[in-house]
Amino acid sequence: MWKPYTSGMKSSILDTVGSPLVHVRSPEGATVAAKIESFNPGGSAKDRPALAMVEAAERAGKLQPGDRIVEPTSGNTGIGLAVVCAARGYDLTIVMPASKSPERRRLLKAYGADLELVGGNMESARARADELTESGAAIRLGQFENPANADAHYRTTATEIIEQVEGREIDALVAGVGTGGTITGTATRLLEEFPDMEVVAVEPERNAVLSTGDPGEDEYQGMGPGFVSELLDTDLLDAIETVSLEDAEAECRRLAREEGILVGQSSGAASIASYRVAERLAQPELNCPETPEEWSEMMENGEGNQQSPVTSDGGVEQGYDDCPLVITVFPDSGERYLSTGMFD
Repeated sequence: MWKPYTSGMKSSILDTVGSPLVHVRSPEGATVAAKIESFNPGGSAKDRPALAMVEAAERAGKLQPGDRIVEPTSGNTGIGLAVVCAARGYDLTIVMPASKSPERRRLLKAYGADLELVGGNMESARARADELTESGAAIRLGQFENPANADAHYRTTATEIIEQVEGREIDALVAGVGTGGTITGTATRLLEEFPDMEVVAVEPERNAVLSTGDPGEDEYQGMGPGFVSELLDTDLLDAIETVSLEDAEAECRRLAREEGILVGQSSGAASIASYRVAERLAQPELNCPETPEEWSEMMENGEGNQQSPVTSDGGVEQGYDDCPLVITVFPDSGERYLSTGMFD
């Protein structure tokens, strides 16, 4: 069962699931903050649903020690499952499109998973995984339809965010869409705390199924599967942003070289989309602090209290808490994209 990411000795690597919330490049008059999911033990946001889906199968009596799991994935869910299976004692077969990066293949094998590559896209991988489970010798967890996927983000990702914003109002959540688990689970919980919050989905410009209803071809790894997952609650979405792969990769290079944050393609897309949303919501007249350090100084000087101070003319002085806050998710590390030439 998930436990808060706190100090102290852990009984298992699985108890270290969790990530920091980091202030990133923001327009004047707004704050953008990103969950840096590469801090998870398997290096991505998919560690959360991987653990949750295995635990749900255990509770349901579908998994016993030594059993085999089969799962189709573009890589990160497979790596997360490989971590969980190694720690829990399960065998694992991953079915992955051959177009995904060599780093992902090597990571899966490093954790002891069996890997089967298929031609085509995620639909092809799903079809092959179905074939492998028809004999009943293995079970498929079904990340695209398993409610434990979204529930993991409801219980963990969103809970961490609520604690990390330290009382500030969240104005928007921006997240890329693959299985739909991250945005559905996180948004559902955050909307309980911040009912006026906007929810913005991010998808590939050339594979904009949510925007156009038609799949396309793109080389994003981990975002835009080419279909609308059963898990995605489209009723939660207020807007959709599309980002080209070229722009996303350029933003990855900027994040690495200007902010020291090494992330993958979907994170670059999320960063661009979050900045767009923050520009739309920004209130430059509030003179918002540019960094959390400035906010800390304001608190020490008594300028940033939850109750805004009254000015000399009887008005209310607006402070840091009034600045629009946009939360996003950077799903994984850029290390598993090095062979793509993205950082060359």
